[in-house]
Order: sequence, then structure tokens, then C-alpha cells
Amino acid sequence: MTIKDSNGTELNDGDSVQVIKDLKVKGTSVTLKRGTVIKNIRLTDDEELIECNADKVKGLILKTCFLKKVS
Repeated sequence: MTIKDSNGTELNDGDSVQVIKDLKVKGTSVTLKRGTVIKNIRLTDDEELIECNADKVKGLILKTCFLKKVS
């Protein structure tokens, strides 16, 4: 199973990704702004989801269609 970002680039554990759209986080008043870099992602069993920790929110699960890999 390969997990890909919005541009079709393969993602691996520990990669850094960038948010491509403002995302409201459910259950909080936090909004992840476009361009936010999230480091050290963890892959899940679902190829459309990743786990990560953002600056203000821990334990996020994000859809890969809103992310692009940062080299």
C-alpha cells in the first residue's frame, strides 16, 4: 500500500508535509492555515489518512488530499 499526497508524491513515516488549504480542527477553535508545515508524520492503515502533531494541536488525523510533501 502506498500513501500519496495531493500531487501524487509518495509519503513515508517521518516526512514533512505542508497544508494546502485552511483547515478548521473539529473540537477546537484552532485553524491550520495554508502553508503550515507539519513535521514527522505517521502513516495509518487507511491510505487517505495520516497522523501528526501540529504546533497547537496534538494527535491530529489529516486527509492526504489537503497535504503536499516538503522536501
